[in-house]
Amino acid sequence: MITAFIKKDDFSRKNREYIFTLNMCNTSHLAYLNRILKSFKITFAGRVQGVGFRPFIYNLALNYNFKGEIVNNQLGVIIYLNGSKKIAEKFIGEVLSSPPKLAIITSYDIEEIPNKIFTDFKIKISETSSNTNIPLTPDFALCAGCKIDVDNPNNRRHNYAFTTCVNCGPRYSITKNFPFERHNTSLAEFMMCKECRAEYEDQKNRRFHSQTNSCEKCGIELRLITSNGKEIIASQSQILDETAIAIKAGKIVAIKNTNGYLLCADAKNSSVIQTLRNRKKRAKKPLALMYPNFENIQNDFKISEEEEIALKSEVAAIVLIDSSKYKGKIAVDDVAPGLQQLGVMLPASALMHLLLKKIGRPIVATSGNINGSPIIANNEEAIRLLKDVADLFLQHDLTIEFPQDDSVVKFSNHQQIIMRRSRGLAPNIFEDKIIKNKVSVLAMGAQLKSTLTYLPNKNIYVSEYFGNLDNYDVVNRFRSTLNKYKTIFGNTIQKILVDKHPNYQSTIIGKELQDESGASLIEIQHHKAHFCSVMAEHNLFDQNQKVLGVIWDGTGFGDDGNIWGGEFFVYYDGIITRKNNFENFNWIAADKMAREPRLSLLCLLNRSTQINIKDKFSDVEWKVYEKLLENNTLKTSSVGRLFDAVACILGLSDICDYEGEAAMLLENLASKYNSSDYLDFLYNTKYSQVPTAQITQQVITCLKEGLAKERIAMSFIYTLAKIIINQAKKLNTKIIACSGGVFQNTLLVKCLQELTLNTDYKIKINRKLSCNDENISLGQLYYYLKISENKEGI
Repeated sequence: MITAFIKKDDFSRKNREYIFTLNMCNTSHLAYLNRILKSFKITFAGRVQGVGFRPFIYNLALNYNFKGEIVNNQLGVIIYLNGSKKIAEKFIGEVLSSPPKLAIITSYDIEEIPNKIFTDFKIKISETSSNTNIPLTPDFALCAGCKIDVDNPNNRRHNYAFTTCVNCGPRYSITKNFPFERHNTSLAEFMMCKECRAEYEDQKNRRFHSQTNSCEKCGIELRLITSNGKEIIASQSQILDETAIAIKAGKIVAIKNTNGYLLCADAKNSSVIQTLRNRKKRAKKPLALMYPNFENIQNDFKISEEEEIALKSEVAAIVLIDSSKYKGKIAVDDVAPGLQQLGVMLPASALMHLLLKKIGRPIVATSGNINGSPIIANNEEAIRLLKDVADLFLQHDLTIEFPQDDSVVKFSNHQQIIMRRSRGLAPNIFEDKIIKNKVSVLAMGAQLKSTLTYLPNKNIYVSEYFGNLDNYDVVNRFRSTLNKYKTIFGNTIQKILVDKHPNYQSTIIGKELQDESGASLIEIQHHKAHFCSVMAEHNLFDQNQKVLGVIWDGTGFGDDGNIWGGEFFVYYDGIITRKNNFENFNWIAADKMAREPRLSLLCLLNRSTQINIKDKFSDVEWKVYEKLLENNTLKTSSVGRLFDAVACILGLSDICDYEGEAAMLLENLASKYNSSDYLDFLYNTKYSQVPTAQITQQVITCLKEGLAKERIAMSFIYTLAKIIINQAKKLNTKIIACSGGVFQNTLLVKCLQELTLNTDYKIKINRKLSCNDENISLGQLYYYLKISENKEGI
């Protein structure tokens, strides 16, 4: 006997149920049931795996008295059910209007299928499959419910450092394959205990069908190891206590979080911060602060509403916050020397939450790596590489498949600017419904801030930030992720897109892949890729008007063989045309010029004024660089190098300790100018190409005349914003799309927004991706999809 609950067609009006008790042996009854009941297949696509979607559907289906089943597959979530189409559509409407908090539904489909009678509603375990065609779910920060659990002495998960539920925990970090099921993650080796299994099967429990469910009895174990490899034997709770004591006592501890290692130290101990800098060879580069809770942050900083939302979100990114009104007891100059913005974050995992609660004050938390290398996730590798940096190692036995740095964001005029897109934000997915591409395309990205973009199907996947490919270990991480993507998506790569620079590692690896796979390879100019990335984000390719592309960065191989970086393009009707640029100046000493602002200044000065900065060089250096200038043929239009030169003039930096230091110090100086009495260094100047040397000379003149350095710095940034508006007027374009690392400067973005307020101009800047070279791989893909079939302008 079975009981089938059948809703009448006027369900919404009367909500009455008809119960039919049928004898399975009675074929006439089955025939009658088949005439009344219909069977449907409903597919939901988007971020619907690893977000509690199946438990949500299960409980909602029970409310509707549906019989059927739900399963994850490579396309998303598939539901099979019996019922009328009218009620099934009402069910879909309820799913769309109030999905689980972490779910993002991008599309759905309903189709009637041959009748299949179900006796109940159940969740089916999915089989591993290739050809994945849904988002790879990112990691989620510890939710409020789990925080309560680990803090409650009466809860069985009290002090359990790997507490998660359907609303939080690692996802992408532990993914081996798809669909997102426990057997496709690195948690597969941890068998659930009786209590965890009961939660997993309890439809009313927050951990119902949670694939990351575990507890101290059956789950992941902590180990505390000294720098010479000796294990400190203690209980799990005692290990947390010992780690907290060590940090408060001035020790540096390498902590394996759920996305990779962090190097942690007491933020109020200036001596240990300097020790960390010395050991990690990171003299001045800013460090991040991790606070126990938001209230502590609020006590120390003035926090905007947007910053609060970002800090508390499931991403739990590092948020750059103005420290000019800092009220705490940390020596901020130890943490971020010379800068007014401090990177602040909250614990993203139960492990870090418990640890910070025991420490009771903020800690310095920086990526667990050697400067320039990728974040470490392997226990043996951590001890081998960090034994001279860390005094202790807090490890665990969960394998991390995709190690990721913490994401970094900041805000300008209430809008978020992504500085580094990684844990919680990556991998991105761009679902472009108008893409008709039928081949599998891989875009290899750039040399710096490298990422991969893959189009194996209708969805576009943008990887996390890897780092700079001039580092051997970063190259290995890049290759490893690429190989894992090939496993997960299971497609044969047919097109490979690379940067035009022949010496980029991403280009070299792309050509190796071409040889291995027989795929065709297309080279795409760096700055045109930047332009395409921002147009892709804002759907600008199908505008019926011209789009001005303002692409400013530090370096990129140009079509003419020079180093571009101060470019103005126009896009219209499938064609990109380079319309203008900053005047070229010399580029010498290869990559050294990007690290030494004094070289940018030397190259921007004419022969008669170069002597004025001779004291910035040794006698030997001066002779070498004079000779290089004399024989040089390589030119650049780089605005990034112009920033370096201005920073050098104002005494901020001759040689950078870290990438981007000069530009950050210049922005920091400009932010201290509290008036709006800016100078336009090109006021009433008529020019074709932007006169780079003239801007430089104006900065020098203002300094000689005794103008405040803060005013000069802010006026320089204001002048750049005015140049953009002037070019838009000259080229008769109302949409201005800006990309490249220079546009991570919040003051420049703010100036642009203020200059275009209440005008017809629309400023478009990368929002889903960073403005820097992280977006190159996406831009390469869109160049291939939207531009490459058209003849380019000259």
